[in-house]
Amino acid sequence: MTRLWPACATLLLFPGVVFASGNDELPLALTQSTTGYVALVIFTVAYALVMLEEHLQLRKSKPVLLAAGLIWAMLGYVYSQHNQIEIAKAALEHNLLEYAELLLFLLVAMTYINAMEERKLFDALQAWMVGKGFDFRALFWLTGVLAFLISPIADNLTTALLMCAVVLKVGGDNTRFINLACINIVVAANAGGAFSPFGDITTLMVWQAGHVSFSEFMPLFIPSVVSYVVPAMIMSRFIPRTKPNVAHVHVELKRGARRIVGLFILTIATAVAFHAVLHFPPVIGMMMGLAYLQFFGFFLRRTLKRSLKRKAMAAIANRDDFALKRLGSVVPFDVFRRVSHAEWDTLLFFYGVVMCVGGLSLIGYLSLVSEVMYLQWNPVWANIMVGILSAIVDNIPVMFAVLTMDPDMSMGNWLLVTLTAGVGGSLLSIGSAAGVALMGAAHGKYTFFGHLKWMPVIALGYAASIMAHLWLNSALF
Repeated sequence: MTRLWPACATLLLFPGVVFASGNDELPLALTQSTTGYVALVIFTVAYALVMLEEHLQLRKSKPVLLAAGLIWAMLGYVYSQHNQIEIAKAALEHNLLEYAELLLFLLVAMTYINAMEERKLFDALQAWMVGKGFDFRALFWLTGVLAFLISPIADNLTTALLMCAVVLKVGGDNTRFINLACINIVVAANAGGAFSPFGDITTLMVWQAGHVSFSEFMPLFIPSVVSYVVPAMIMSRFIPRTKPNVAHVHVELKRGARRIVGLFILTIATAVAFHAVLHFPPVIGMMMGLAYLQFFGFFLRRTLKRSLKRKAMAAIANRDDFALKRLGSVVPFDVFRRVSHAEWDTLLFFYGVVMCVGGLSLIGYLSLVSEVMYLQWNPVWANIMVGILSAIVDNIPVMFAVLTMDPDMSMGNWLLVTLTAGVGGSLLSIGSAAGVALMGAAHGKYTFFGHLKWMPVIALGYAASIMAHLWLNSALF
């Protein structure tokens, strides 16, 4: 999630939010004060360290956590000096509530994904694809299409890493195929995540903010398909039809794997119901869904001995020594171990970004940027620019800035900014979490410049998806 971002863009991309407080006092005007300038410098330095994560081996959460603390410490001091600390406190609590809802939602989703991974679901899918004997071009399309279809449920980062593991296994030393296949996976995963609240953090943010309901994301399906298919069709012409030389490995699912998938679908339905029927934040339904998994884990542990005894008797009867050996390595399912395997660096990075942007927003930069982008410009062009900027900067702070600006836009424009922030990150390898993760997973075979070479093709898909949305969903504008 590192970004190459010119310092001159700081004022534009990381503005602030003006929050209502319990009294009639207005926030202090700090945009041209020493506090405002120092806060911008602190955040710029912190984000520069985030961009250098791969080189410094410094986790991206560390600098933004420190920056958030420093910015809010300065704001607390300034507001206390003016006897208006309640305004700063209200803004701080607003940001904390926003983050808490997203944190718990993502934590449950990550726990389910980790549980499915521990039960060997993804390994089984990978083994199936490898063992089918597809040629390179078929694997190019298969991994891309699966990335597009899985990412709306399993998030684009997890999906991209899964498909990348397949590409690396079958690609071997074929660097050209691996590079093109990884580009294809990044584009597909980001496109697939753009039309689902569960596919990307930015779509989740828009959904939880109440600007777009769960069903109202569906008009983005065809534009998302276009953003993937257009570059994929061009890149596939450069993939040979030769077959890779790989051996098939059988993977057996662990007990309860398929039932966990069912529980995850039930959890999603519960979250949607809480939001659509009861008008509660969907995180309440997700936390209830975590209870489903906990009770199922309890069931798996309590019935483990009986299940092992039955399988052992069957293995002895069939004289299956391999099955007996495998049974000896079975471990009970532990929900809290799955929780501990969540992407905590990403979750803490998200906290730092939210609090930093919230602090800068209280200073007053967001109102300035909002006036330029959404009052002086046409909102369509402003939202297209948001997508381009999300390729340079992480789309999370960009989308958070847009949401905190809360411009008065039509449903069509809210869907447009959701689409552009999601698929715009595919323009550069550093434009999305999926791209950054794959550069690490396929180190030296999928690179920034390898992706940059195909940026015009990806940009063609980006432009085509916008035109498709403007044409097909014109009634929403």
